Amino acid sequence: MTNIYIEAFSGLSGNMLLSAFCELFGDYELLVELPNKLHLPDGKVEIRKVNKNGISCKYVEVIDLNLSNNSHSKHAHDPEDQEHTFEHGHEHYHHKHSHDHGHHHHRHLVDIQKIIDNSHISDGAKKIAHDIFLMIGKAESKIHDMPLETIHFHEISGVDSIIDIVGNAVLIDKLRISRTFCTPICTGFGMVKTQHGLLPVPAPATAELLKGMPLYPGDEEGEKITPTGAAILRYLNPDFSAVSYVPQKTAYGPGKKDFRNPNVVRISLLEQMDEKATPSYLQIETSIDDMSPEYLGADFQQGLLDSGAIDFGISQQLMKKGRYAFLLRVIVLKRDLHRVSNYLFDHTSTIGLRYFNIDRIELQRQLKKKQTTLGEITMKETITPTDNVKTKPEFDDIKKLALKTNQSAFQVINKINNNI
Repeated sequence: MTNIYIEAFSGLSGNMLLSAFCELFGDYELLVELPNKLHLPDGKVEIRKVNKNGISCKYVEVIDLNLSNNSHSKHAHDPEDQEHTFEHGHEHYHHKHSHDHGHHHHRHLVDIQKIIDNSHISDGAKKIAHDIFLMIGKAESKIHDMPLETIHFHEISGVDSIIDIVGNAVLIDKLRISRTFCTPICTGFGMVKTQHGLLPVPAPATAELLKGMPLYPGDEEGEKITPTGAAILRYLNPDFSAVSYVPQKTAYGPGKKDFRNPNVVRISLLEQMDEKATPSYLQIETSIDDMSPEYLGADFQQGLLDSGAIDFGISQQLMKKGRYAFLLRVIVLKRDLHRVSNYLFDHTSTIGLRYFNIDRIELQRQLKKKQTTLGEITMKETITPTDNVKTKPEFDDIKKLALKTNQSAFQVINKINNNI
């Protein structure tokens, strides 16, 4: 497993991360071949050398061949481009280089998910790509108060953006990144021009994705972090606490525009750290005796996971004066304590939490696709220290098959188990 340290000096976009990850991995041909693996013949990847304030690095240019002016077809969400962004269902924000040439696809999330599912990349990379696009979709859904399935992407659904995000997913998977450390993020400041008027920097969807992260505006006006950059960073779940580290290898990912500070992101591959020296996990506990259990249902639980919880459990207990209560136990990474505790204070009636260090023993796991009589599902496979193999179907896939076949999830899992 790999630990990395991210330093963004002027801006951060998905393309800048892609360039740095590619240099860190040392295989640019991997990205050049990616459009074919995604069955996107209208996409192209080119590599060229650039110089940023004396730093020589390679720029990964992702091109949408549908656009008439290829010299300006670079990914639409670089921080140096000041008039991005998406179509958010009912609002269509234009990048300064118009993409309305009649060929640009306006895809929904499900369309992008199909492209990922049908691609020739690893199952791990597919899951990472799904997670990143889902984060963007949820941010858009929340900002515009629209159902996730109706969110209508514009720029983010172009072949350049898809290749950009999936390329990051492929490299994150190949680098086997387990822990990410990061410096505070420069957002820029001011307003960004859109078709329907001005929006504050960072843009609303970007701000939603950056919740809980330390930010600063910097000293140059303009948009410095893009939604794709923010979503990839959110997926990596970085630790922003001060850390001493020993870099093994360093890579740079440049942006297109020049700022006073070098417009690059620097990613360092770190020496393996002693996990025992700094406990990674905490358990948060709270007893809730004045709240209806219906408010601790599926929506609350999903929000708890989204806030950073690794696992949780709810049980009944008897408190003082004979009051019945619910004991909520949540396991979190140490760096996510405040994000998760803030969520609990905002979404339950509790006014106090307790937490303490815990140790965990975890089995390595793999996700494997398996064909069943009802359709394809993902199986989680783990191997014990004594070489016993345990498999379990992913419940999200069971739910999808249940909807597709008009059955209950219980009926689907029974039929699958009887045929495995």
